[in-house]
Amino acid sequence: MSISLTRRQALLAGAAAPIAASIAASTPARAAAPQKGVATPKFNRVMLGEYEVTTLLAGTRPVPEPHGIFGLNVDDEEFAKVSADAFIPTDVAQFFFTPTLINTGSSLILFDTGLSAEGTVAAVNAAGYEADQIDTVVITHMHGDHIGGLTDDAGHATFANASYLTGRAEFDHWSHADNDGFKAKVAPLAEKFSFLEDGDAPVAGIHALGASGHTPGHMGYVVESGGKSLLIGADFANHYIWSVQHPDWEVRFDMDKAAAAKTRRKILDMLAAEKMPFIGYHMPFPGMGYIEAKDSAYRYVPASYQLVL
Repeated sequence: MSISLTRRQALLAGAAAPIAASIAASTPARAAAPQKGVATPKFNRVMLGEYEVTTLLAGTRPVPEPHGIFGLNVDDEEFAKVSADAFIPTDVAQFFFTPTLINTGSSLILFDTGLSAEGTVAAVNAAGYEADQIDTVVITHMHGDHIGGLTDDAGHATFANASYLTGRAEFDHWSHADNDGFKAKVAPLAEKFSFLEDGDAPVAGIHALGASGHTPGHMGYVVESGGKSLLIGADFANHYIWSVQHPDWEVRFDMDKAAAAKTRRKILDMLAAEKMPFIGYHMPFPGMGYIEAKDSAYRYVPASYQLVL
């Protein structure tokens, strides 16, 4: 077996050798530090006017075969090319589950509850809060990864002092569906829920934005404070490439795929035109970014320090 090196590799190897020898000679022998594995912070906090906005990493996991979820209406070749151009693999995707806490100074509001009480409460605690400090829980829609943390494994309410808000159309749909998640997580708390319509303002500075398609009553929420605004977008777009960059690609979890694509374009147009930041529940953590209109589609621009200043 022969081994060939490129000129660049040979130069790098030659340059590295004396450095490595010098380090070895000057460093006392000791055991190598153990590797710690991949890690991501549990929370990220920024300011929006007078409001604190904290995104919570309630969970993350790899999901195989993403083309079985995104781009159902395009062939493998197109999916592979778009993925390669974005430097992401086609055989697995990393999913993020990101509830949001808004601290207005007088109210602590949680938008969505993650996959489980355990994961969400751990993130809430990491952010410096306790579950019983949350006074309002807003459910954007009732897929399991948004309602899973409403109760613990024993069926006890996770946020004991909270009232609950959701869209009326969303609640009505799931209350008439044969859905185990709704029965286990939402139905026991049904009497504590109040219901919203498009445009309603559950709290000063926050109003509901109808975004149906992903589910029948899916809603986002526009947060405004101190002349600044931000959209809690939930699942109107579920991937920064396969949904944002290609809004007409069909997504398996969108219940009405045509309506979801129409909603995606409408909201992406709004975000791009208004240069409004948004939080995407499944965007790469910390889930905050901007939208740039690009030709007939869009580009996701992760937030850097804009909301820290």
